[in-house]
Amino acid sequence: RKTIYLLKNIFFAGLISIIWWGCQSSSQGKNNSEIKAVVPKAPLFPPLSEAEKQKYHDAVEDMLNRTLYRSSFNGSVLVAKNGTIVYEKYTGFHDLRQKDSLHADVPFQIASTSKPFTASAILKLVQEGKLSLNDSVSKFFPGFPYRVTVKLLLNHRSGLPNYLYYMENGKWPRTQLASNNDVVNTLLTWKPTQAYQPDRHFNYCNTNYVVLASIIEKVTGQTFQEYMKQNFFIPLGLTNTFVHTMNDSMITQSYQRNGALWTLDFSDGPVGDKNIYSTARDLLKWDQALYEGKILNKDLMDSAFTPYSHERPGVHNYGLGWRMLLYPNGKKVIYHNGHWHGFNSAFARLTDENATIIILSNKYNTNVYTTAKKLYNLFGNYDGKQDDDDGE
Repeated sequence: RKTIYLLKNIFFAGLISIIWWGCQSSSQGKNNSEIKAVVPKAPLFPPLSEAEKQKYHDAVEDMLNRTLYRSSFNGSVLVAKNGTIVYEKYTGFHDLRQKDSLHADVPFQIASTSKPFTASAILKLVQEGKLSLNDSVSKFFPGFPYRVTVKLLLNHRSGLPNYLYYMENGKWPRTQLASNNDVVNTLLTWKPTQAYQPDRHFNYCNTNYVVLASIIEKVTGQTFQEYMKQNFFIPLGLTNTFVHTMNDSMITQSYQRNGALWTLDFSDGPVGDKNIYSTARDLLKWDQALYEGKILNKDLMDSAFTPYSHERPGVHNYGLGWRMLLYPNGKKVIYHNGHWHGFNSAFARLTDENATIIILSNKYNTNVYTTAKKLYNLFGNYDGKQDDDDGE
């Protein structure tokens, strides 16, 4: 009996020990899991102090009061440093006739500031092995009469004729909206004369980016708007960004300098070269996604920010979907402005200072571009004497 009693005690003591050990392990595992879950992701850039935020806010506001806000500006301004908004303001009206005030969620047509999105979509397909920068356009459109590659479309060295001019000269009805397919078909059938031989020099041309959007559709089997929505806008949280198509009602219209409504014409139909609508806050998300490498690997991102036109020495150059300013002191601005009808947009990335400047307007105002450039020097030593561009 003593032996049996002793064995029972040993058994129950061992059982209790096992249960206690299991509970401790489970609790420890849970605690470790919880610790991992709450460890915050390291910030991309060091946070700004309240004093720094106030300093940049006051400097930006002072500059805008002396420049842009004196020019009947109607639109959005957002300036960020290290991903933190230091200045944000919405001035004027969504619809100048209805006098409905602008706010952060009102999307504007960003015109040619759409081109970096289109270029990034092409580079994403390159990254996935679905096409090559050296692919000929004729691979996607048999019978294409011009010997140009995807890369030459991206860096505006293709020499393709500009559809904005040749279609109107070719008697395309001005009031009949054209589609991307229409543009490609006129290239295939009308065969308008090339502006120059491919890769001889840079020549900014909207046709390049209409063809690129059409290539995206060919490769993916999706419409350009659906591909961008599923692969860029939704994953990056760009909740107020979309591609406007001919089947959509106009969300935000644009106005001439005198406030008159800008009427649409045939060239409002194509996408890829323009027709992305967005907000300042969404464009900041886009900017930060580029820094975080959420879209492209470093090699492809670097190739997009590489200058490809050196025929004439100067500050201005173009990469793969991005304009850039290359200053003698080594400073570099990655940017892309936009101008379409009454829409003006400036989107600049000062990568040395991690600063972002975004100005959007739906009432024609060229001060958008000159003001954006003046803001550069609030963050670093940028030469402000470069020639103004036309907003594209």
